[in-house]
Amino acid sequence: MDMALVRQIAGFLGALLILIAYVGHQMGWMNPRSINYNVLNAVGSAILCYIAFHPFQIGFIILESVWTLISIYALLRPRRVAN
Repeated sequence: MDMALVRQIAGFLGALLILIAYVGHQMGWMNPRSINYNVLNAVGSAILCYIAFHPFQIGFIILESVWTLISIYALLRPRRVAN
C-alpha cells in the first residue's frame, strides 16, 4: 500500500477522533472530564502529531504535542469522589 495513502488515512482517523470528542461535548453527549472524551483527544492528537513530523511542521507538532499531553494529564489526574 502507498505510504502517502496510509498517512492520509491515519490523519483522517486522528482528526475524526478529535471531532467526535468535540461534537460529543458540544451536543452534551460527552462530559469533557470523562475517560472517553480524553482518550479520543489523546489518541487523535497523538496520531496527528506523528503525521506532522513528515514533512516537518513545527506549529502543528507543538499544537498536537501539547494537546496530547493535556489529554493524557486529564486521564491520569485523580478523580473527585462525589459526596
